[in-house]
Amino acid sequence: MSVELLAPAGSLEGVRAVVQNGADAVYLGFDNFNARRMAKNLTRDEYEEAVCYCHVRGVKVYVTFNTLLTDKELSQAESIIRYISRSGADAVIVQDLGVARMVREIAPELPIHASTQMSVHNLEGVKMAASLGIRRAILARELSKRQLKFICDNSPIEIEVFVHGALCMCYSGQCYFSAMVGRRSGNRGLCAQPCRLAYGFGRKEDSKYPLSLKDLSLAGHLRQLAEMGVCSFKIEGRMKRPEYAAIVTKIYADALKENREPTAEEMRILDIAFSRQGFTDGYFTESKGPHMFGVRPKKPHPDAEKLFSQIRKTYNSKTEIQRVPVRFSAELARGKPAVLHVSDEDGNHVRVEGAIPEQARERSIIEAEVNTQLYKTGGTPYICASATSRVEPGITVPIHAINALRREALDKLTSLRECPSERAENDFNPGAQYENRKEPPVLIVHLSKLGQLSSQLLSLSPEYFYLPLAEVARDPASAERSVHRMKNVAVVLPRVIGDHEAIEIAGMLDKAKAVGIREAVVGNLGHLEFVRAKGFKPRGDFGLNVFNGQALRVLKRLGFESATLSFELTIPQIRDISKPIDTEMIVYGRVPLMITENCIIKNEYGRCLCENSISLVDRKGVYFPVSRSFMHRNEIYNSQKIFLADKTADWSGIGLWGGRLMFTTENSWECVQVLERYMDKGIYEPSSFTRGLYYRGVE
Repeated sequence: MSVELLAPAGSLEGVRAVVQNGADAVYLGFDNFNARRMAKNLTRDEYEEAVCYCHVRGVKVYVTFNTLLTDKELSQAESIIRYISRSGADAVIVQDLGVARMVREIAPELPIHASTQMSVHNLEGVKMAASLGIRRAILARELSKRQLKFICDNSPIEIEVFVHGALCMCYSGQCYFSAMVGRRSGNRGLCAQPCRLAYGFGRKEDSKYPLSLKDLSLAGHLRQLAEMGVCSFKIEGRMKRPEYAAIVTKIYADALKENREPTAEEMRILDIAFSRQGFTDGYFTESKGPHMFGVRPKKPHPDAEKLFSQIRKTYNSKTEIQRVPVRFSAELARGKPAVLHVSDEDGNHVRVEGAIPEQARERSIIEAEVNTQLYKTGGTPYICASATSRVEPGITVPIHAINALRREALDKLTSLRECPSERAENDFNPGAQYENRKEPPVLIVHLSKLGQLSSQLLSLSPEYFYLPLAEVARDPASAERSVHRMKNVAVVLPRVIGDHEAIEIAGMLDKAKAVGIREAVVGNLGHLEFVRAKGFKPRGDFGLNVFNGQALRVLKRLGFESATLSFELTIPQIRDISKPIDTEMIVYGRVPLMITENCIIKNEYGRCLCENSISLVDRKGVYFPVSRSFMHRNEIYNSQKIFLADKTADWSGIGLWGGRLMFTTENSWECVQVLERYMDKGIYEPSSFTRGLYYRGVE
């Protein structure tokens, strides 16, 4: 199977471990701007050594730069981008739209890969990534084989998928659980993994692990994925020990090399190395359910250390996996220094000279003897693909001299392979600095159900209403009766829309258009074309994870009317963002912590109870409401509502266009009470609330 095997490395030892066990490419981080900041990561010296080590051995290096950055951090990012490009990295993996813009401008020849944190989960998302200059998309792990095939069949860029390792419960890039609960942002590389903790359904005494998925394994589907056109198989595990990464890499590398699937014995070894009560391929095979869940054992498997000890020998000894084909050509002539040429498939060429051959006294050296010595490349990363010699009759050269010539040639070839090729660089133009708007922000009422809409709420006449697209489409007659009483209205698209759901979404948009709605709130770049095709003006939702002014510039170029800023930002950070388009922030409500492909409620009760009020309760007795989302997905909401009505002075003067009131579990009466308070007409205050992260920020 001609496909790249991409393995993780969190240290130099980890790099050696996966390279010596068959990885075609390695992904690693060396600074704080990557999604595994809690991992050891590499120093700059170690990183440079790793790049040289990999490139000599024909292995590509992808640098993870896949976190959200503030505007102040972007100034550091510029020098890091230049460093990554100059070091010869083969690609940079990016989440932040602003960072992607910077890379494209500063280092136009440095390939960009869209991190799975970018939440690319449909073909339009892949096409949008391509339009931004991205060369490869790392797709969401929730996609089925049908979805993957459709994307691969139509993708304009390379497609990468995870084939082994940990599975997050939430769509990557859309999880705010760790940030909101403990200030450790998954979008900033410090996820505390709250999904691995125990939760009960309404009673903490009945706690289970409803958010802890087993590790992914697509062993058994490798040939199918390769036939689809997936170009890279990715192994998760930068925070795991090198021995684990080596074992997984070897098993998958052997299977790919031999054009087969991993054997039952190899699967047993994978389970010993690490698993959470086994593995799952439930998303790929469209077999979702409680069987996909498991927890990490309290103790390692009793055979694990023995296994790790064995695999360490593969990369701690001086043996080398020979993978780089080279071609030798030798010339031996009377009265001239011996000459040896060596070249590789990358176009590198070395010429070295040795001793002058002597007149043969007894037996002349022949071409076959020279070639035999040239084939002896053991202990190096090189394998001799061909050796040719021209030897003048009647001369001789000591065998050790030929060997010395071969070693010198390969040493010089290694030096060439270590040197990064020069890439073009440009100055970075951050663009004009926009002054913050002086007008106070308008109020935006975001409802989760049409049942929350009342005549009293309409009579308060907020500037904007955001209505769920699915609700409008379900009852267009009720929606139409209210829309004409609203100043402005937009429909909110679901955060996840698969390609197989696009036709249904198009029909819903037609119904929304028929009742007079002309704007749509979009939380994923892969949904933008859906609304543009129907003539809707797009507004950006929080799922776009806008963290800086450069990301806003990208959205402006794409035609967005406005954008919702990340609720992981602080008020001063929001104030300091240069805002080329209108911006809003969520100033009230329960923010979504997760959106899940698995239905937590059905997994627990065995049937659909999604219309009922369900909550998860953690070990401290804190309740997190769970609701049904589009196509039977689930959204988990924060236990407390953000409340900033008494802090209006703090957020009304930071250049925002709008402040959003996000209603989820509230009834119609509560919606009125909250809106009145934010209009300074009432006294409502929740019994308990949070200021979110606007004052304390995230790490």
